[in-house]
Amino acid sequence: MDISIYVSESVATPSLGSIPSEMLIMEEVDFKIGDFKDQREIVTTFSVPKQVQHNATLWAHFFVALSGSQLDPTAKDYDITRATHFFRPLTNYWPKKKQKKLKNLLETSEETQEVEAAEPQGAQVGSYYHPNFTLSVIPDAGVQNFMSMHPALRQNIQLEQTGSRDASGQNGWYYPIFYLNTFWQLRSHMTEINDTVKELPLRVTLNHQAHWKYSLLASMDEGMKQNARNAANGQPSPGGGDGSEFELIKEILLDTNAYLLATTGIVSILHMVFEGLAFKNDISHWRKKKDNVGTSVRTILANVVMQTIIFLYLMDNNENTSWMILAGQGFGILLEAWKITKSVDVRIRPPPRSSRLSFLPYLIVFEDKHKLSETEKKTQEYDQIAFKYLYIVAVPLLIGYAIYSLIYESHKSWYSYVIETLVGSVYAYGFLMMVPSLYINYRLKSVAHMPGKAMTYKFLNTFIDDLFAFTIRMPTLHRLATFRDDIIFFIWVYQSYKYKVDYSRVNEFGQGGESEDEGEGEKKKIEDSEPSKVDAEPSAATTGRDDSGKAQKRK
Repeated sequence: MDISIYVSESVATPSLGSIPSEMLIMEEVDFKIGDFKDQREIVTTFSVPKQVQHNATLWAHFFVALSGSQLDPTAKDYDITRATHFFRPLTNYWPKKKQKKLKNLLETSEETQEVEAAEPQGAQVGSYYHPNFTLSVIPDAGVQNFMSMHPALRQNIQLEQTGSRDASGQNGWYYPIFYLNTFWQLRSHMTEINDTVKELPLRVTLNHQAHWKYSLLASMDEGMKQNARNAANGQPSPGGGDGSEFELIKEILLDTNAYLLATTGIVSILHMVFEGLAFKNDISHWRKKKDNVGTSVRTILANVVMQTIIFLYLMDNNENTSWMILAGQGFGILLEAWKITKSVDVRIRPPPRSSRLSFLPYLIVFEDKHKLSETEKKTQEYDQIAFKYLYIVAVPLLIGYAIYSLIYESHKSWYSYVIETLVGSVYAYGFLMMVPSLYINYRLKSVAHMPGKAMTYKFLNTFIDDLFAFTIRMPTLHRLATFRDDIIFFIWVYQSYKYKVDYSRVNEFGQGGESEDEGEGEKKKIEDSEPSKVDAEPSAATTGRDDSGKAQKRK
């Protein structure tokens, strides 16, 4: 075959003699249909027509004919049995990415109003161009049922125009199938066309593709584009997405090493398993916990506050947040709050008259569940010491970051500024919340009070998150946050090695060994077995023994 490709701003079939030579982007001869080794590639540039710069569609016209035949449809010797012509768009219209209305909160209101007045209203659509596409010939299509074909495949079928039939008289003819493969085009690699774009690059690959692969790629690509079109027009999509989900999958497949990607898939399953086991063992540990030895109540309170901040941040950016993530975050808050009720009694009391908060009608106070033992008092003392030094480090960092963010960064509102500043602090040095627990371990010279299994599962998930940090696109601050817990983990491992625990016996804090439920079960078994021994005694009486228990002689 001979193949020529021209670009134009019009869909009208042009005369090849009237098309400027600079619009010719590809001219190949003697391309053999069915020869999968025959692959051609060209790299070129072309000038952007004025109409295309002002939102018109850029079209590619494909002229195909048997070798040596006339390609120009307007020529007198053009033979439709030996040549064909078709066109495909090279630009797509996608919704422009919504720009957050950010502003510097220290600016005057007049400056802010000017910026908001300049912003266009309603949905904004732009013309986007990708510099690469592949033209694939499908040589093994065989006999096709035109009316029952998938729409994505049927649009690439060109029926022979004379209406001739094969020898059976039942089947018509169609021209060779050419598939403009745009499946691997990423939105992030596209260029928005406007009047500043004068010239565009183009790389065209001409090859063959198996029919099964063509069917799969064409149907998936059309489905993704249809979802994007529905989302742009405000219409619901069958899957509930807008095509961006599959776009992210393609980006991961293209930009990630195959072995690393396979490893990520396996550890993703392990991540879900470990997360479930961590929740299960954490709840089990706290259900059986009878005292506050080694427990940093302040750390638990801080965890509730930090997870609530992250939850509010996710809600403030809910257009990019999955409900699955929000549900997991909410459950984590409830779990930490439940731990507080297991450690102390939460009560609502009127404030003392001498208190600085005496103007409030009621206060939430935390009261000990019982008279504290000597070790529990030490735990409280160590917790206070650890948080004293923690405040000395964390508070100046928080204030400094808040001032920097207010002066040099833009925000949607004062509420967003507060939430983003707090969540930035949580991501930056949230790992400091584990320091009091490590300090208590050090002073008590023990880790027996720690939920060992739950901690192990959580830290295994930490290393899995480290792997995700290399494969999934995320903010730099969040990527650094995935490595912070590794430091705490290695310190905890060292403490576990130094302060060894025998989990087969009850430790110095009355924890471990045989659980309470197991002990009660064993006790019940013993009680149930005793009556059977008593009942068995009468039947075991020997011959020659009377009711008084004295022996008698046998005859």
